[in-house]
Amino acid sequence: MRAITLHINGTDHHLEIEDNWTLLYVLREVLDLTGTKYGCGTNDCGACKVLVNGEPKNSCVLLARNLEGADILTIEGVSHDGHLHPVQQAFVDAGAIQCGYCTPGMVMTSLALLDQDPDPTEEEILKALEGNLCRCTGYEKIVEAVQLTARRMRENAES
Repeated sequence: MRAITLHINGTDHHLEIEDNWTLLYVLREVLDLTGTKYGCGTNDCGACKVLVNGEPKNSCVLLARNLEGADILTIEGVSHDGHLHPVQQAFVDAGAIQCGYCTPGMVMTSLALLDQDPDPTEEEILKALEGNLCRCTGYEKIVEAVQLTARRMRENAES
């Protein structure tokens, strides 16, 4: 066991972990942050996507021991004071949530994209979402949700 501190959703977590534990394992099994989903375990599906220092990363292949000092954001840290983040709200409003299993990863990727580019094109959205698989949709509603968020952000900035 190794003692580390992980900074997750704005809080330091002092933990004793095994060297081979992934961030996904620590999130779900140690910290009970189950919004981040286990999909493939092979870096392919994006269900376990979190933001590490603002960059979308698949937590199933990140060793927790290597993340001390990193700023980690999970889906649980996205909403505030009981209110959905604008990206989450847009996913609801656009009907981009079907079974919901991929949604946390899609939201995290969308957050990172919109932070880098507040007005992405459809092609840029699709490129950003390449690492996130969804078996329920044709991605149309997901793209619409990202576009809706961008439009709302522009409207808020103009008013």
